[in-house]
Amino acid sequence: MPRTRPPHLVREVSRHGRVVWYVRKPASPRIRLREEHDTPAFWAEYEAALASPSSTTQKVTAGSLAAALEMYRKSSAWAQLSNATRRQREFVYRALSESAGSVVLSDISAREIVAGRERRAATPHRANDYIKAMRAFFGWAAGDGGLIPSDPTVGVKLLKGRNDDIGFHTWTEAECERFEERWPLGSMERLAFDLMLYTGLRRGDACRLGPEHLHDGVLSIRMEKTRGVVHLPLLAPLGASIAATQCAGRTFIATSRGEPFVKESFGNWFKRACVSAGVPGSCHGLRKAGATRAAEAGATEHELMAFFGWQNSKQAAVYTRAASRQKLAAAAAMRLLPARL
Repeated sequence: MPRTRPPHLVREVSRHGRVVWYVRKPASPRIRLREEHDTPAFWAEYEAALASPSSTTQKVTAGSLAAALEMYRKSSAWAQLSNATRRQREFVYRALSESAGSVVLSDISAREIVAGRERRAATPHRANDYIKAMRAFFGWAAGDGGLIPSDPTVGVKLLKGRNDDIGFHTWTEAECERFEERWPLGSMERLAFDLMLYTGLRRGDACRLGPEHLHDGVLSIRMEKTRGVVHLPLLAPLGASIAATQCAGRTFIATSRGEPFVKESFGNWFKRACVSAGVPGSCHGLRKAGATRAAEAGATEHELMAFFGWQNSKQAAVYTRAASRQKLAAAAAMRLLPARL
């Protein structure tokens, strides 16, 4: 029968194939054990590490990865990121500081970056979040930070995720109608649907929108992701939906207790409403449906950029090209018909 491993003793295999042992206690940085495993010296070192006081503060050495990450998170580049992006990347940086904080920054090459990506490859979006966080950090370190001569993330590619070929499912017109039938005007679910469809806002912005953002028939809000401000006309269907729904709080969409949603719980709540309506929809898919509608109605790339808050034409071009292909395909199909005398 295998022997039970002592508390907080962790076994890992390094990228060179060597077995490494650590003591990892809650709220403390891990401590590497240097003595040969399962010898009296090893267990003495283990007991000493176990007895060391817990601390959330790890000693940071100048020139190390941990020191550079601390500097980056005090920089203007970090301050300019949205709160959501900072929260997401903080998890990546905190884990790196704990697991590899003592590594000399200048020793990190593209090979180590790729290895980090591959360790996360089972979940491509997690791997890509890691790469994006590394690109931002090393771009700063090699640029404004002046800590290293070159950026080791240059040329390191993102992985292709499950949704990357077709993206999130775009709501069809039939699915929109089915949702509207299940959730009539006056329901909070219908208001959430109308608000996202007729403003094109992301879920984090949609659940913040309220009366304070509405002036003279125009909704104006600073977007969480890009920090840009969009000005959106209050379209008639959305105006009717707001008027039919009890919106007594500071946001149009509220929980059953009348409190604003946080975006994660809002997304889960809306997903349940979609399941109840029998549609495979999501918040982002509804935003895509709005962009598709607008493009097929003839909206230009710059019009889409202004409405959906995109900072370049790349995303807008996806929808205008798709709409153009649909029209061209329809015209080509007519040419397949036999000529009539």
